Amino acid sequence: MSFGLTPDKLIIIAVIAVFLIGPDRLPGYAAQLARAVRSLRGMANGAKDRMREEMGPEFDEVDWKKLDPRQYDPRRIIREALQDDPAGPAPAGAAAGATVNGEKPESGGPATSRYVESAYEKRQRKLGKGRPAPYDGEAT
Repeated sequence: MSFGLTPDKLIIIAVIAVFLIGPDRLPGYAAQLARAVRSLRGMANGAKDRMREEMGPEFDEVDWKKLDPRQYDPRRIIREALQDDPAGPAPAGAAAGATVNGEKPESGGPATSRYVESAYEKRQRKLGKGRPAPYDGEAT
């Protein structure tokens, strides 16, 4: 999260800050910045040490890169979820007569067909294939 700050922009901001602060107060502000960075680093290390104490030896076994939210690609996650076969083997009584839309087959059990009608297909079936979608000319 650099907020669009490139090294060039940071240098320009630093030069402007030097002119605004002036040479008299600059060493004091530089020391405050150094203390703030040290305290932030100390807090981060303290949190890491506390996690290591609470989790025990499992802390070193955790693959932290795997938990990085930046590496997740929603398209890949959806693709993998769609490729998975969540339905196990079909129950004995309802294999051949299963309907598509989650309706119960004649045998009384749940539908076991792997094919699920998409929302687009449902809309087409409802409207009738080849017919245009309803249009309201007064709507904006």
